[in-house]
Amino acid sequence: MEITNCIAVKALSDALQKNMAGVIRGKDEVIQKVVVSLLSNGHILLEDIPGTGKTTMAKALSKSISCDFARVQFTPDLLPSDLTGINFYNQKDGEFVFRKGAIFTNILLADEINRATPRTQSSLLECMEERQASVDGTTYRMDEPFLVIATQNPIEIQGTFPLPEAQLDRFLMRLSIGYPDEKGELEMLSARTTSDPLADLQAVCGKEEIIAAQKIVRDVKVSDAVKQYIIDLAHASRDNDKVRLGLSPRGALALMHASQAMAAVNGRDYVLPDDVKQVAPDVMCHRVLVKGHQIGSAGKTARDIVMQILDSTQALVR
Repeated sequence: MEITNCIAVKALSDALQKNMAGVIRGKDEVIQKVVVSLLSNGHILLEDIPGTGKTTMAKALSKSISCDFARVQFTPDLLPSDLTGINFYNQKDGEFVFRKGAIFTNILLADEINRATPRTQSSLLECMEERQASVDGTTYRMDEPFLVIATQNPIEIQGTFPLPEAQLDRFLMRLSIGYPDEKGELEMLSARTTSDPLADLQAVCGKEEIIAAQKIVRDVKVSDAVKQYIIDLAHASRDNDKVRLGLSPRGALALMHASQAMAAVNGRDYVLPDDVKQVAPDVMCHRVLVKGHQIGSAGKTARDIVMQILDSTQALVR
């Protein structure tokens, strides 16, 4: 499939979503957001209770693309060098040789990321933001595309290390899969009675097509009025009296890039305010820190506040 315009990007997106929907039943909206993040060249944090399909979602995406995939189970004894790599002395050649770590892949599944220590978590910051890793004074570039899909369980806190705001800001979106509806759960049980659909999943595209699609997405037009709308949303989050930390400039940029991808997924080469509204909760909520930790004095969560901001902020687009 040749990717030359937004119509081709939409066709690629539809193929990926259809392929993944054969494994993850009844979660079309979440699957779409995962694909949008991929095309935005942004990382994903899947936060949900155990057993809802977080790891399966990551594997379904990786198997839908013909590219390298690595899974790392994060534990308290995981070291930064396990991720970035290490220089070891090769006695045969009489020199130090760099052995690449798990991050040198196309799609990295960081399973239960909050079980690793802050030191290990922080080793992902450089590669997530700058697509490179520095080891012993040498910088190594990541292969393209590069996507981190991290999972965590928000309920269980014993033996975990919560992600700091600086790390959360590296994730384009925080998504929750949630329980399937009755129809979706019935379809899942029927599909897995005698076999595992994930095991039979075939790739529908290669990494070259993903890279081409990402370049098309960055060329999607964003009018000055839409940019102003994004800025208004960012400032509204910062000026809210129930918010301790609002949307950062990096968050505003992430919101624009996600909106570009959503427009392309819908087959358009220009962004509408509706594209911004569609991705805003998943881009903004984990970047907005409510006073009183998780819940504000009026019992408002970050999502409640973001939804209020979206309702009260008008896009002046003619």
